[in-house]
Amino acid sequence: MIKRIPLSALRVGMYISDLNNDWIPHNNNRRKGFIRNEETLEKIGRLGVQTVYIDTSRGLDSPEGVPATAIDQANEERLSRVAEEPPEPFRRAAMSEEMDAAIAIHQQAQGLVGNVMQNVKLGKAIDLAPVHELAASLQGSIFRNHNALACLGRIREKDNYLLEHSVNLSVLMSIFGKSVGHSNDVLHQTIVGALLHDIGKILTPDNVLHKPGRLTAEEFEVMKQHAAHSHSILATTHGIGELSVLTAAEHHERMDGTGYPKGLKGEEISVYGRMVAIADVYDAITSDRVYHKGMTPTQGLKKLLEWSGDHLDPKLVRQFIRCLGMYPVGSMVLLESGRLGVVVEGNEDDQRLPVVRVMYHTRFRMPITVETIDLSKPGVQDRILRAVDPDDYRLDTRRFLA
Repeated sequence: MIKRIPLSALRVGMYISDLNNDWIPHNNNRRKGFIRNEETLEKIGRLGVQTVYIDTSRGLDSPEGVPATAIDQANEERLSRVAEEPPEPFRRAAMSEEMDAAIAIHQQAQGLVGNVMQNVKLGKAIDLAPVHELAASLQGSIFRNHNALACLGRIREKDNYLLEHSVNLSVLMSIFGKSVGHSNDVLHQTIVGALLHDIGKILTPDNVLHKPGRLTAEEFEVMKQHAAHSHSILATTHGIGELSVLTAAEHHERMDGTGYPKGLKGEEISVYGRMVAIADVYDAITSDRVYHKGMTPTQGLKKLLEWSGDHLDPKLVRQFIRCLGMYPVGSMVLLESGRLGVVVEGNEDDQRLPVVRVMYHTRFRMPITVETIDLSKPGVQDRILRAVDPDDYRLDTRRFLA
């Protein structure tokens, strides 16, 4: 049986099934293994994790263990409670109207971030004019209908993670900042900071940045320096806002002080740093990478709840979930009819009733005609039973999003 235990209960002879530290970026540590000595316990203790998962069928049990199924059920209930507090409704453009503009903005954003990183690598100063222009376009699209850009954030390639992560983080911060009522100027600055938050990685050696395997402890220390490099580069960039610098510099800080580069704790971290940390973790753990299979959006939200308090600001985590919805765009869901659908548009009035695109029937185990259904419309009888993993049905949700 898989159980979660507090770190203090971990003993030699136990088998770790999950270090429960996906919130730490990069594959710097082995996730599984038998604990053979005290030295291994000491190493795990230095990771900053508060709880780990053990497999009692492969090692010792613990009286302090809680079954993983119970943890998941508790997170599901917490997610439902958060979803009962919908964001403020607002008038928006139709998804079909906004999608073309969103596609153009998304493509422009990837090209721009790539050009900025290449120019800085060549020793050139950052030209902020096109960055500001792009941030304004992103902001406009989010206000018209944030589902369009959110939808595109699920259509990505693992080999292009660095650029797509920067773009998607700016989209998530746009949605997040809008939901908490940031002014236009603050929202603009945080979007710029999110777009450029990983600029410091141009100073990370390629053999570390693009290593397909596990990073050594020494390599991870080198990787961690990118946050400080981002701060240095942006702080000396003429015309950049203070909040943009803060957003980029603090995206790896954690509430319990286990983050970097400064190891800030609690409210020592700016609200923008606490917000971007949540969005950064969510995007990272729900993205496929060379060495990491992404979680489903709903699994990602549950993990944010599990890590809130220790690592992430709990109040802001709840707000982040409310603005993305109980079933974020890109989630695959099972309907009462037995059909599978991908969420393509949220519903601010009732998060249980988003717009879904159905394509498969689980009872007949076969594809069906693709159809877009607004579950909130009068006369629609189908309802969502639960979120599911598309890999269980060998389906690629990206094909049905745009």
